[in-house]
Amino acid sequence: GAVRQVLGIALQVGRPFMTPMTSPDRRHDLDWIRVGAFFLLILYHTGMFYVPWDWHVKTPHPVEALEPIMQLTNPWRLTLLFLVSGAATRFMADRTSVGRLTTSRIARLLPPLLFAMFVIVPPQSYYEIVEAVAARPGAGLVADPYGAFWLKYVTASGNWCDGDDCLITPTWNHMWFVAYLLVYSLVLALMLLVLPKLSDRLQGGLERFLKGAGLLIWPVVFLAVTRIFLLPRFEITHDLIEDWYNHAVSFAAFLLGFGLAKSEVLKARLIGARWVSLALAIACWAAWASYAWIYRADDANPPEALRIFMRCVYATDQWCAIAAILGFGAKHLSSKGGPVLRYLTLGVFPFYIVHQTLIVVMAHNLAKLGLPQALEGAILVAATFAGCFATYEIVRRIPGVRALFGLKAQPAAAPASRPPALA
Repeated sequence: GAVRQVLGIALQVGRPFMTPMTSPDRRHDLDWIRVGAFFLLILYHTGMFYVPWDWHVKTPHPVEALEPIMQLTNPWRLTLLFLVSGAATRFMADRTSVGRLTTSRIARLLPPLLFAMFVIVPPQSYYEIVEAVAARPGAGLVADPYGAFWLKYVTASGNWCDGDDCLITPTWNHMWFVAYLLVYSLVLALMLLVLPKLSDRLQGGLERFLKGAGLLIWPVVFLAVTRIFLLPRFEITHDLIEDWYNHAVSFAAFLLGFGLAKSEVLKARLIGARWVSLALAIACWAAWASYAWIYRADDANPPEALRIFMRCVYATDQWCAIAAILGFGAKHLSSKGGPVLRYLTLGVFPFYIVHQTLIVVMAHNLAKLGLPQALEGAILVAATFAGCFATYEIVRRIPGVRALFGLKAQPAAAPASRPPALA
Protein backbone atom coordinates (compact mmCIF):
# COMPACT_ATOMS: atom_id res chain seq x y z
CA GLY A 1 0.00 0.00 0.00
CA ALA A 2 2.81 2.42 0.84
CA VAL A 3 4.56 1.65 -2.45
CA ARG A 4 1.30 2.25 -4.32
CA GLN A 5 0.87 5.59 -2.54
CA VAL A 6 4.38 6.69 -3.44
CA LEU A 7 3.88 5.69 -7.08
CA GLY A 8 0.58 7.57 -7.17
CA ILE A 9 2.20 10.72 -5.84
CA ALA A 10 5.07 10.36 -8.31
CA LEU A 11 2.65 9.98 -11.20
CA GLN A 12 0.72 13.08 -10.15
CA VAL A 13 3.91 15.10 -9.83
CA GLY A 14 5.27 13.84 -13.12
CA ARG A 15 2.02 14.19 -15.09
CA PRO A 16 2.67 17.78 -16.21
CA PHE A 17 6.00 16.71 -17.66
CA MET A 18 4.55 13.68 -19.45
CA THR A 19 1.62 15.62 -20.95
CA PRO A 20 2.38 17.80 -24.00
CA MET A 21 2.16 21.46 -23.10
CA THR A 22 -0.61 23.27 -24.95
CA SER A 23 -1.80 26.84 -24.65
CA PRO A 24 -5.44 27.11 -23.64
CA ASP A 25 -5.78 30.51 -25.30
CA ARG A 26 -4.18 29.75 -28.66
CA ARG A 27 -5.16 27.58 -31.60
CA HIS A 28 -2.36 27.30 -34.11
CA ASP A 29 -4.66 25.86 -36.77
CA LEU A 30 -6.88 28.96 -36.68
CA ASP A 31 -3.80 31.19 -36.79
CA TRP A 32 -2.55 29.40 -39.91
CA ILE A 33 -6.01 29.61 -41.47
CA ARG A 34 -6.12 33.36 -40.78
CA VAL A 35 -2.71 33.84 -42.41
CA GLY A 36 -3.68 31.70 -45.39
CA ALA A 37 -6.98 33.55 -45.84
CA PHE A 38 -5.24 36.91 -45.93
CA PHE A 39 -2.67 35.63 -48.42
CA LEU A 40 -5.50 34.29 -50.61
CA LEU A 41 -7.05 37.74 -50.45
CA ILE A 42 -3.89 39.23 -51.95
CA LEU A 43 -4.06 36.76 -54.82
CA TYR A 44 -7.78 37.38 -55.25
CA HIS A 45 -7.39 41.14 -55.49
CA THR A 46 -4.56 40.69 -57.96
CA GLY A 47 -6.95 38.58 -60.02
CA MET A 48 -9.52 41.38 -59.87
CA PHE A 49 -7.23 43.44 -62.08
CA TYR A 50 -7.43 40.79 -64.81
CA VAL A 51 -10.91 39.29 -64.54
CA PRO A 52 -13.63 41.13 -66.51
CA TRP A 53 -15.55 42.17 -63.37
CA ASP A 54 -15.68 45.82 -62.28
CA TRP A 55 -12.82 46.99 -60.05
CA HIS A 56 -10.81 50.14 -59.32
CA VAL A 57 -8.33 49.60 -62.18
CA LYS A 58 -8.48 47.11 -65.03
CA THR A 59 -6.10 45.51 -67.47
CA PRO A 60 -6.56 46.50 -71.14
CA HIS A 61 -6.78 42.76 -71.89
CA PRO A 62 -9.31 41.05 -69.54
CA VAL A 63 -9.00 37.29 -69.09
CA GLU A 64 -12.41 35.62 -69.00
CA ALA A 65 -10.86 32.24 -68.25
CA LEU A 66 -9.94 33.51 -64.78
CA GLU A 67 -13.59 33.72 -63.73
CA PRO A 68 -13.99 30.06 -62.65
CA ILE A 69 -10.70 30.27 -60.72
CA MET A 70 -11.88 33.40 -58.92
CA GLN A 71 -15.14 31.62 -58.11
CA LEU A 72 -13.11 28.98 -56.29
CA THR A 73 -12.75 31.30 -53.26
CA ASN A 74 -15.38 33.95 -53.94
CA PRO A 75 -18.23 32.36 -51.94
CA TRP A 76 -16.32 31.76 -48.69
CA ARG A 77 -13.09 33.77 -48.35
CA LEU A 78 -14.52 36.75 -46.41
CA THR A 79 -16.98 34.64 -44.43
CA LEU A 80 -13.99 32.55 -43.30
CA LEU A 81 -12.13 35.70 -42.28
CA PHE A 82 -15.02 36.85 -40.11
CA LEU A 83 -15.23 33.39 -38.55
CA VAL A 84 -11.55 33.27 -37.55
CA SER A 85 -11.83 36.88 -36.38
CA GLY A 86 -14.65 35.85 -34.07
CA ALA A 87 -12.50 32.99 -32.78
CA ALA A 88 -9.62 35.37 -32.07
CA THR A 89 -12.00 37.67 -30.22
CA ARG A 90 -13.12 34.73 -28.03
CA PHE A 91 -9.56 34.17 -26.83
CA MET A 92 -9.27 37.85 -26.00
CA ALA A 93 -12.65 38.03 -24.27
CA ASP A 94 -11.92 35.07 -22.02
CA ARG A 95 -8.79 36.64 -20.55
CA THR A 96 -9.96 40.22 -20.02
CA SER A 97 -12.93 42.29 -18.93
CA VAL A 98 -15.61 43.59 -21.28
CA GLY A 99 -14.33 47.13 -20.78
CA ARG A 100 -10.77 46.20 -21.66
CA LEU A 101 -11.95 44.14 -24.62
CA THR A 102 -13.83 47.19 -25.91
CA THR A 103 -10.93 49.59 -25.50
CA SER A 104 -8.52 47.04 -26.96
CA ARG A 105 -10.62 46.52 -30.07
CA ILE A 106 -11.04 50.26 -30.59
CA ALA A 107 -7.33 50.91 -30.09
CA ARG A 108 -6.37 48.08 -32.44
CA LEU A 109 -8.87 48.72 -35.25
CA LEU A 110 -9.90 52.39 -35.30
CA PRO A 111 -6.47 54.06 -35.86
CA PRO A 112 -5.62 51.80 -38.83
CA LEU A 113 -9.08 52.38 -40.30
CA LEU A 114 -8.82 56.17 -40.13
CA PHE A 115 -5.17 56.19 -41.24
CA ALA A 116 -5.96 53.97 -44.21
CA MET A 117 -8.98 56.02 -45.26
CA PHE A 118 -6.95 59.23 -45.46
CA VAL A 119 -3.47 57.96 -46.43
CA ILE A 120 -3.46 54.40 -47.79
CA VAL A 121 -6.76 54.24 -49.70
CA PRO A 122 -6.73 57.58 -51.65
CA PRO A 123 -4.33 56.32 -54.39
CA GLN A 124 -6.91 53.65 -55.22
CA SER A 125 -9.56 56.29 -55.87
CA TYR A 126 -7.07 58.47 -57.73
CA TYR A 127 -6.14 55.77 -60.25
CA GLU A 128 -9.78 54.80 -60.56
CA ILE A 129 -10.48 58.35 -61.73
CA VAL A 130 -7.42 58.40 -63.99
CA GLU A 131 -8.60 55.26 -65.78
CA ALA A 132 -12.19 56.50 -65.96
CA VAL A 133 -11.01 59.71 -67.62
CA ALA A 134 -8.91 57.76 -70.10
CA ALA A 135 -11.76 55.38 -70.91
CA ARG A 136 -14.51 58.03 -71.19
CA PRO A 137 -12.92 61.36 -72.14
CA GLY A 138 -16.29 63.00 -72.81
CA ALA A 139 -17.93 62.03 -69.52
CA GLY A 140 -16.98 65.23 -67.70
CA LEU A 141 -14.47 63.63 -65.31
CA VAL A 142 -11.21 65.43 -64.63
CA ALA A 143 -7.99 63.88 -63.35
CA ASP A 144 -6.32 66.47 -61.12
CA PRO A 145 -2.72 66.23 -59.94
CA TYR A 146 -2.56 63.99 -56.91
CA GLY A 147 -2.19 66.81 -54.38
CA ALA A 148 -5.28 68.62 -55.65
CA PHE A 149 -7.14 65.32 -55.86
CA TRP A 150 -6.28 64.47 -52.23
CA LEU A 151 -7.65 67.79 -50.95
CA LYS A 152 -10.92 67.15 -52.79
CA TYR A 153 -10.91 63.56 -51.54
CA VAL A 154 -10.62 64.44 -47.84
CA THR A 155 -13.12 67.32 -48.09
CA ALA A 156 -15.67 65.28 -50.08
CA SER A 157 -15.74 67.99 -52.74
CA GLY A 158 -14.61 66.06 -55.81
CA ASN A 159 -17.99 65.69 -57.54
CA TRP A 160 -16.62 62.68 -59.41
CA CYS A 161 -19.74 61.45 -61.15
CA ASP A 162 -20.49 59.64 -64.38
CA GLY A 163 -24.24 60.00 -64.67
CA ASP A 164 -25.75 58.53 -61.52
CA ASP A 165 -22.53 56.71 -60.64
CA CYS A 166 -20.53 58.86 -58.22
CA LEU A 167 -17.32 58.22 -56.34
CA ILE A 168 -18.02 59.15 -52.71
CA THR A 169 -15.02 60.18 -50.62
CA PRO A 170 -13.48 59.71 -48.14
CA THR A 171 -13.99 55.99 -48.57
CA TRP A 172 -12.66 52.85 -46.96
CA ASN A 173 -12.61 50.50 -50.00
CA HIS A 174 -11.05 47.20 -48.83
CA MET A 175 -10.89 48.50 -45.25
CA TRP A 176 -14.65 47.91 -44.97
CA PHE A 177 -13.69 44.59 -43.38
CA VAL A 178 -11.95 46.42 -40.53
CA ALA A 179 -14.88 48.81 -40.08
CA TYR A 180 -17.34 45.92 -39.89
CA LEU A 181 -15.07 43.98 -37.55
CA LEU A 182 -14.89 46.97 -35.22
CA VAL A 183 -18.68 47.31 -35.17
CA TYR A 184 -19.17 43.59 -34.62
CA SER A 185 -16.65 43.61 -31.78
CA LEU A 186 -18.49 46.47 -30.07
CA VAL A 187 -21.86 44.74 -30.51
CA LEU A 188 -20.37 41.56 -29.07
CA ALA A 189 -18.96 43.49 -26.11
CA LEU A 190 -22.44 44.84 -25.40
CA MET A 191 -23.85 41.32 -25.63
CA LEU A 192 -21.22 40.08 -23.17
CA LEU A 193 -22.11 42.92 -20.82
CA VAL A 194 -25.79 41.96 -20.88
CA LEU A 195 -25.15 38.19 -20.92
CA PRO A 196 -21.95 37.46 -18.97
CA LYS A 197 -22.26 33.70 -19.69
CA LEU A 198 -22.69 34.24 -23.43
CA SER A 199 -19.42 32.49 -24.35
CA ASP A 200 -20.29 29.21 -22.62
CA ARG A 201 -23.95 29.32 -23.66
CA LEU A 202 -23.10 29.96 -27.30
CA GLN A 203 -20.50 27.20 -27.33
CA GLY A 204 -22.86 24.76 -25.65
CA GLY A 205 -25.70 25.65 -27.99
CA LEU A 206 -23.52 25.10 -31.05
CA GLU A 207 -22.32 21.76 -29.73
CA ARG A 208 -25.92 20.60 -29.24
CA PHE A 209 -27.13 21.98 -32.57
CA LEU A 210 -24.25 21.18 -34.95
CA LYS A 211 -24.07 17.42 -34.58
CA GLY A 212 -24.34 14.60 -37.08
CA ALA A 213 -25.54 15.75 -40.48
CA GLY A 214 -26.63 19.01 -38.85
CA LEU A 215 -22.99 20.12 -38.80
CA LEU A 216 -23.30 20.69 -42.54
CA ILE A 217 -27.06 21.05 -43.02
CA TRP A 218 -28.02 23.84 -40.62
CA PRO A 219 -25.32 26.38 -41.61
CA VAL A 220 -26.18 25.74 -45.27
CA VAL A 221 -29.88 26.28 -44.56
CA PHE A 222 -29.12 29.59 -42.82
CA LEU A 223 -26.87 30.78 -45.65
CA ALA A 224 -29.34 29.70 -48.32
CA VAL A 225 -32.30 31.42 -46.64
CA THR A 226 -30.39 34.68 -46.21
CA ARG A 227 -29.23 34.55 -49.82
CA ILE A 228 -32.68 33.80 -51.20
CA PHE A 229 -34.61 36.36 -49.16
CA LEU A 230 -32.12 39.12 -48.21
CA LEU A 231 -29.75 39.38 -51.18
CA PRO A 232 -32.46 40.45 -53.69
CA ARG A 233 -33.45 43.29 -51.33
CA PHE A 234 -30.02 44.27 -50.00
CA GLU A 235 -27.16 43.96 -52.46
CA ILE A 236 -23.68 43.95 -50.99
CA THR A 237 -22.61 47.60 -50.71
CA HIS A 238 -20.00 47.71 -47.89
CA ASP A 239 -21.57 50.99 -46.80
CA LEU A 240 -22.37 49.66 -43.27
CA ILE A 241 -25.87 51.18 -43.19
CA GLU A 242 -27.82 49.32 -45.88
CA ASP A 243 -25.71 46.18 -46.17
CA TRP A 244 -28.10 43.84 -44.38
CA TYR A 245 -27.44 40.65 -46.34
CA ASN A 246 -23.73 41.08 -45.80
CA HIS A 247 -24.28 41.78 -42.09
CA ALA A 248 -26.49 38.72 -41.68
CA VAL A 249 -23.80 36.43 -43.09
CA SER A 250 -20.70 38.15 -41.72
CA PHE A 251 -21.93 38.75 -38.16
CA ALA A 252 -23.30 35.21 -37.99
CA ALA A 253 -19.88 33.90 -39.06
CA PHE A 254 -18.23 36.14 -36.47
CA LEU A 255 -20.47 34.73 -33.72
CA LEU A 256 -19.95 31.18 -34.99
CA GLY A 257 -16.18 31.61 -34.74
CA PHE A 258 -16.59 33.07 -31.26
CA GLY A 259 -18.62 30.04 -30.21
CA LEU A 260 -16.52 27.26 -31.71
CA ALA A 261 -13.06 28.63 -30.93
CA LYS A 262 -12.56 26.60 -27.73
CA SER A 263 -14.84 23.67 -28.48
CA GLU A 264 -12.95 20.40 -28.70
CA VAL A 265 -16.27 18.74 -29.57
CA LEU A 266 -16.84 20.85 -32.68
CA LYS A 267 -13.17 20.59 -33.57
CA ALA A 268 -13.43 16.79 -33.58
CA ARG A 269 -16.67 16.87 -35.58
CA LEU A 270 -15.14 19.13 -38.22
CA ILE A 271 -12.14 16.82 -38.49
CA GLY A 272 -14.48 13.89 -39.00
CA ALA A 273 -16.47 15.73 -41.69
CA ARG A 274 -13.51 17.18 -43.57
CA TRP A 275 -13.52 14.81 -46.58
CA VAL A 276 -17.28 14.97 -47.09
CA SER A 277 -17.13 18.75 -46.76
CA LEU A 278 -14.33 18.96 -49.31
CA ALA A 279 -16.16 16.77 -51.83
CA LEU A 280 -19.35 18.80 -51.50
CA ALA A 281 -17.44 22.08 -51.78
CA ILE A 282 -15.68 20.99 -54.97
CA ALA A 283 -18.89 19.71 -56.55
CA CYS A 284 -20.79 22.89 -55.67
CA TRP A 285 -17.94 25.09 -56.90
CA ALA A 286 -18.03 23.30 -60.26
CA ALA A 287 -21.79 23.76 -60.47
CA TRP A 288 -21.72 27.42 -59.38
CA ALA A 289 -18.76 28.32 -61.63
CA SER A 290 -20.51 26.70 -64.60
CA TYR A 291 -23.73 28.57 -63.86
CA ALA A 292 -21.87 31.88 -63.47
CA TRP A 293 -20.00 31.22 -66.72
CA ILE A 294 -23.12 30.43 -68.72
CA TYR A 295 -24.98 33.49 -67.43
CA ARG A 296 -21.99 35.83 -67.20
CA ALA A 297 -23.39 38.47 -69.59
CA ASP A 298 -24.75 41.62 -67.94
CA ASP A 299 -28.19 41.10 -69.47
CA ALA A 300 -28.38 37.37 -68.66
CA ASN A 301 -31.68 36.37 -67.11
CA PRO A 302 -31.72 32.77 -65.81
CA PRO A 303 -35.07 31.17 -64.87
CA GLU A 304 -36.12 32.11 -61.35
CA ALA A 305 -36.28 28.49 -60.19
CA LEU A 306 -32.73 27.93 -61.39
CA ARG A 307 -31.60 31.14 -59.72
CA ILE A 308 -33.03 30.03 -56.36
CA PHE A 309 -31.55 26.54 -56.71
CA MET A 310 -28.11 27.98 -57.48
CA ARG A 311 -28.31 30.21 -54.44
CA CYS A 312 -28.64 27.02 -52.42
CA VAL A 313 -25.65 25.58 -54.29
CA TYR A 314 -23.69 28.74 -53.51
CA ALA A 315 -24.59 28.43 -49.81
CA THR A 316 -23.51 24.78 -49.76
CA ASP A 317 -20.18 25.68 -51.34
CA GLN A 318 -19.79 28.57 -48.89
CA TRP A 319 -20.16 26.50 -45.72
CA CYS A 320 -18.67 23.20 -46.89
CA ALA A 321 -15.49 24.90 -48.07
CA ILE A 322 -15.15 26.59 -44.67
CA ALA A 323 -15.92 23.32 -42.84
CA ALA A 324 -13.29 21.51 -44.92
CA ILE A 325 -10.67 24.17 -44.21
CA LEU A 326 -11.44 24.10 -40.50
CA GLY A 327 -11.39 20.30 -40.44
CA PHE A 328 -8.13 19.84 -42.32
CA GLY A 329 -6.59 22.71 -40.37
CA ALA A 330 -7.56 21.16 -37.04
CA LYS A 331 -6.22 17.79 -38.20
CA HIS A 332 -2.85 18.89 -39.53
CA LEU A 333 -2.00 22.35 -38.17
CA SER A 334 -2.97 22.28 -34.48
CA SER A 335 0.58 21.51 -33.37
CA LYS A 336 2.37 23.59 -36.01
CA GLY A 337 3.36 26.70 -34.06
CA GLY A 338 6.76 28.35 -34.01
CA PRO A 339 8.50 31.58 -35.01
CA VAL A 340 7.27 31.62 -38.62
CA LEU A 341 3.65 31.52 -37.50
CA ARG A 342 4.26 34.16 -34.84
CA TYR A 343 5.88 36.43 -37.44
CA LEU A 344 3.10 35.97 -40.00
CA THR A 345 0.32 36.30 -37.41
CA LEU A 346 1.72 39.68 -36.45
CA GLY A 347 2.28 40.70 -40.05
CA VAL A 348 -1.02 39.86 -41.74
CA PHE A 349 -2.85 42.96 -40.54
CA PRO A 350 -0.26 45.39 -42.00
CA PHE A 351 -0.27 43.20 -45.11
CA TYR A 352 -4.02 43.62 -45.38
CA ILE A 353 -3.88 47.38 -44.89
CA VAL A 354 -1.43 48.05 -47.74
CA HIS A 355 -1.94 45.18 -50.17
CA GLN A 356 -4.79 46.58 -52.29
CA THR A 357 -3.18 49.98 -52.74
CA LEU A 358 0.06 48.27 -53.79
CA ILE A 359 -1.86 46.19 -56.33
CA VAL A 360 -3.80 49.14 -57.75
CA VAL A 361 -0.78 51.44 -58.11
CA MET A 362 1.56 48.81 -59.51
CA ALA A 363 -1.02 47.22 -61.82
CA HIS A 364 -1.95 50.56 -63.38
CA ASN A 365 1.69 51.39 -64.07
CA LEU A 366 2.79 47.89 -65.10
CA ALA A 367 0.06 47.81 -67.74
CA LYS A 368 1.80 50.70 -69.53
CA LEU A 369 4.94 48.62 -70.14
CA GLY A 370 3.33 46.18 -72.55
CA LEU A 371 4.82 43.11 -70.92
CA PRO A 372 3.53 39.61 -71.66
CA GLN A 373 0.51 39.22 -69.43
CA ALA A 374 1.79 36.12 -67.62
CA LEU A 375 5.05 37.92 -66.79
CA GLU A 376 3.17 41.04 -65.76
CA GLY A 377 0.94 39.02 -63.42
CA ALA A 378 3.89 37.21 -61.86
CA ILE A 379 5.69 40.52 -61.27
CA LEU A 380 2.54 42.02 -59.76
CA VAL A 381 2.06 39.15 -57.31
CA ALA A 382 5.73 39.02 -56.31
CA ALA A 383 5.99 42.80 -55.95
CA THR A 384 2.81 42.96 -53.86
CA PHE A 385 4.05 40.34 -51.42
CA ALA A 386 7.47 42.01 -51.31
CA GLY A 387 5.85 45.38 -50.65
CA CYS A 388 3.74 43.89 -47.85
CA PHE A 389 6.75 42.32 -46.14
CA ALA A 390 8.80 45.50 -46.59
CA THR A 391 6.02 47.62 -45.11
CA TYR A 392 5.74 45.34 -42.10
CA GLU A 393 9.50 45.29 -41.53
CA ILE A 394 9.60 49.08 -41.60
CA VAL A 395 6.52 49.98 -39.56
CA ARG A 396 7.11 47.44 -36.78
CA ARG A 397 10.37 49.20 -35.98
CA ILE A 398 8.78 52.65 -35.52
CA PRO A 399 6.91 52.85 -32.18
CA GLY A 400 4.82 55.88 -33.16
CA VAL A 401 3.66 54.24 -36.37
CA ARG A 402 2.94 50.72 -35.13
CA ALA A 403 -0.56 51.56 -33.89
CA LEU A 404 -1.50 52.91 -37.34
CA PHE A 405 -0.93 49.42 -38.74
CA GLY A 406 -2.70 47.51 -35.98
CA LEU A 407 0.40 46.56 -34.01
CA LYS A 408 0.89 46.96 -30.29
CA ALA A 409 2.71 50.15 -29.35
CA GLN A 410 5.88 48.42 -28.18
CA PRO A 411 9.45 48.26 -29.51
CA ALA A 412 9.85 45.59 -32.14
CA ALA A 413 12.69 43.97 -30.20
CA ALA A 414 10.57 43.38 -27.11
CA PRO A 415 9.53 39.71 -26.90
CA ALA A 416 5.83 38.89 -26.80
CA SER A 417 4.43 35.87 -25.00
CA ARG A 418 1.82 35.38 -27.75
CA PRO A 419 0.89 37.13 -30.99
CA PRO A 420 -2.14 39.39 -30.69
CA ALA A 421 -5.44 38.49 -32.25
CA LEU A 422 -5.30 41.00 -35.08
CA ALA A 423 -8.54 40.52 -36.89
